[in-house]
Amino acid sequence: MTTSRRFWLIFLLTLSLTVLAGLGAAWYVLWKPNVRYSAFGPAYLYIRTGTGYEAVLDSLRKYELLHDEATFDRVARWQNYPARVQPGRYLLRPGLGNRALVELLSRGEQDTVAFTLDAFKYKPQLARQVARQLETDSVSLRRLLQDNADLQRRYQLDTTSILTLFLPGAYRLLWNTSARQFLDSAAATHRRFWTPERRRRADSLGLSPAEVHVLASIVQRETAQKTDKPLIAGAYLNRLRRGMRLQADPTLLWAIGNFGVKRVLNKDKLVDSPYNTYKHKGLPPGPITSANRQSLDAVLKPARHNYVFFCARPGGSGFSDFAETFAEHKKNARRYQHWLDSLGVKR
Repeated sequence: MTTSRRFWLIFLLTLSLTVLAGLGAAWYVLWKPNVRYSAFGPAYLYIRTGTGYEAVLDSLRKYELLHDEATFDRVARWQNYPARVQPGRYLLRPGLGNRALVELLSRGEQDTVAFTLDAFKYKPQLARQVARQLETDSVSLRRLLQDNADLQRRYQLDTTSILTLFLPGAYRLLWNTSARQFLDSAAATHRRFWTPERRRRADSLGLSPAEVHVLASIVQRETAQKTDKPLIAGAYLNRLRRGMRLQADPTLLWAIGNFGVKRVLNKDKLVDSPYNTYKHKGLPPGPITSANRQSLDAVLKPARHNYVFFCARPGGSGFSDFAETFAEHKKNARRYQHWLDSLGVKR
């Protein structure tokens, strides 16, 4: 083999090894799996609104999400990620390489949060629920819920009736959803529920959508039994048509701030509150809980009957006994009171 040929062979071999080494280094830095596997389920990176790149590094380090922080940092700076940090909740799939991870974060491809909004009675309960699931803090949401002018302008509701905007159930939102965005999302869910058919049903009852929510909230507190809800809704609607007071015990419990009471006393009926439906005719000014779809539809499709009275049935089943006359109702009420006495329930 000539000297020249030997030179070129060595040169090509060296070049090949250099290229392979370079490709290996590039693979190691750019594409080698760098996200750790978590035995505790999906790993998430939370980036708060307004935080920068150093906060991202701190979170990755604190929760040990990466095998090699240095290579991630190198790729992030190559791709100018420090200038493009976007807030959110990001699912870090095991085996994700640095390049794919940086692109994911740079594009803001965050994972949504699926959660169930439970029924609530008071605004602080709503604010705490939301703050546990989303980035927004409870103070910001409570502040918006107290801004009467803004609520009327944006949702045509006031600080009391705004609670009719919220439907308990499943929600799916971005983690960095703001308090305003959450309210707008709740309003969108509310609009989807109130189809033209449901609005026609409310009109036929002489009720606005907000009034349907208020009455449904009372029905919901009266029973969890699906078959009893339309019966109770029908009884309350009969009272409203006849000009009778609702005399709904759950509204008294809301007024005194104690839903744990098993027995309503005569002194409770003297409480000075617009929610005291023993004193005031018509519906209370707002809901006493966030009514679910089942309770709302029970009001929109009430049972047709002549009952105006009902009382919880002894035994704790959640069902009620209904009556057309007060005399019959008193008999039902006595049976229930005797059952409470047998259990030693004094309040």
